[in-house]
Amino acid sequence: MTNATGNIDTIRSAEAEHFGKLAADWWNPKGSSAMLHRLNPVRLGFIRDAIDSHWGGDSRNVRPLAGKSALDVGCGAGLLCEPLARLGAAVTGVDAAAENIAAASAHAAGSGLPITYHHGELASLGLSGFDLVTSMEVIEHVADKAAFIAALAETLAPGGLMILSTPNRTLQSRLLMIEAAERLGMVPRGTHHWDDFITPAELAILLEDAGFQVGQPMGIAFSPLKGLHLSQDMNLNYILTARRK
Repeated sequence: MTNATGNIDTIRSAEAEHFGKLAADWWNPKGSSAMLHRLNPVRLGFIRDAIDSHWGGDSRNVRPLAGKSALDVGCGAGLLCEPLARLGAAVTGVDAAAENIAAASAHAAGSGLPITYHHGELASLGLSGFDLVTSMEVIEHVADKAAFIAALAETLAPGGLMILSTPNRTLQSRLLMIEAAERLGMVPRGTHHWDDFITPAELAILLEDAGFQVGQPMGIAFSPLKGLHLSQDMNLNYILTARRK
């Protein structure tokens, strides 16, 4: 569906409403977003390595994003925005749920972090020129994946880096992320819709069609001994980089 600004809507109102209801509990590591709290350090490890590789940084530098801007799309209540700010970036977060933006703004203020937050459809916000663009566990929730990738592309500065993560569409992800995690209460019911998951090959095609070169995806796997961890196994979830060709 095309909106009044001529852009294709990517937000599903039901999805925004679902996540908006979780806003007040987002920062509780034992609450409804507990799985995200466990996932966040794993994603941050990949992001940090990608930052150092892309800009030739020193892994000992505690602020590798100093002087750079970062945009997190589908930011929720700011779980990734705040670490990016602590890495030195001037951070902007965007989310479809107004409740999430309110929670994110309040938490950032309480943490003394000058993060800018926006609520709404990404393509309608006129954002551009970001050195780093991230979107974690979001593309599986949008109405039009190609339009969403195009909107992300518009926000990225020349020479910038994009990082995406999302569940893979496999039997394992269906069994673990929906049949197990949601039924056992580890993830709120209705969070995931397996048919909307996207494989690494499908995502690579969308990115390449939008003019990106895609890096080697890395899996985010789970085991009882290691918990969530980076792995060559992409059957559950994966994370990847993209840069303009």
